[in-house]
Amino acid sequence: MKNGARETLADVILPRIAVPPHPFKPELPAADKVALKERIAAMLRQQNAVLVAHYYTDGDLQDLAEATGGCVADSLEMARFAAAHPAQTLVVAGVRFMGETSKILNNEKRVLMPAPEATCSLDEGCPIDLFTDFCDRHSDHTVVVYANTSAEVKARSHWVVTSGIALSVVKHLAEKGEKILWGPDRHLGRYVQRLTGVEMILWPGSCVVHEEFKAEALTRLHALHPQAAVLVHPESPEEVVALADVVGSTTALIQAVRDLPNREFIVATDAGIFNKMRQLAPDKILLGAPTAGEGATCESCARCPWMEMNTLQQLARVLETGEGEIQVAPELAARARIPIQRMLDFAATLKKE
Repeated sequence: MKNGARETLADVILPRIAVPPHPFKPELPAADKVALKERIAAMLRQQNAVLVAHYYTDGDLQDLAEATGGCVADSLEMARFAAAHPAQTLVVAGVRFMGETSKILNNEKRVLMPAPEATCSLDEGCPIDLFTDFCDRHSDHTVVVYANTSAEVKARSHWVVTSGIALSVVKHLAEKGEKILWGPDRHLGRYVQRLTGVEMILWPGSCVVHEEFKAEALTRLHALHPQAAVLVHPESPEEVVALADVVGSTTALIQAVRDLPNREFIVATDAGIFNKMRQLAPDKILLGAPTAGEGATCESCARCPWMEMNTLQQLARVLETGEGEIQVAPELAARARIPIQRMLDFAATLKKE
């Protein structure tokens, strides 16, 4: 290929990603919101259902999940919580790959999503046909994929990882002499490469939320708040990561706000995370990292437009109608479960050390 496989792939996949506009969500009157939450809670009880919500969803959904015995977590912890919970219906507030992951690990349970059409730029930017061809052209490599991928891509991989365990897995594989193909987030892949020293072949994907953070604008904001700790998710561009005091997963960034002595924090990830941060550290001042500056398009403005498709009204609708059920063919789920379970087993060994 005249410009190299990576550049050609980027040229092919980027036009496939259609970022939706941020949905219009009129604010419900307080009394109506309380009544709606009570109605949803009653339906969850009646249907032996539990609500699991991602940190990036609307704060009302997060609060309702915890108030009704569900959980708020990252995608893997959402699925693990669901697997351990006795409820036969799982209601997953997040994006489609999260619902699929819950179904893969809980294939015998019913999985509903308030917004099953909500996808993810990393998932959209890693179509199984192109990814399979990419892997086949590097068949001597171990395929490691980020959790933000479809069931089909997971099934084509050898390992599934989260941002929290990626470093440990890559080090482990490199020590065994394995060559690594990484997908789909190139920024997270480069971060792992830099910290481990392990060369990897990278798929050219990125998250529309984290791609938008700008180093120059972040530097200016930090100059106005010099005592603030800068918290950055490793899906962000390399020049933004370089400015961070803490680089880590959603869970790690939440813990940093709770545990660090700083009064102020500049946070470079989806603003939905502020809900949990404010719960755990109500006295801290949280500032969103800027998405403005040279080259900015504000496709996300630090909010995932797909996550924003999840609303209380949509949640009530799927519980009333049974719509929004996620299906993963049993044979596909069985294959996709293997690399996920491989990670879970590896994580268990790390805890024992």
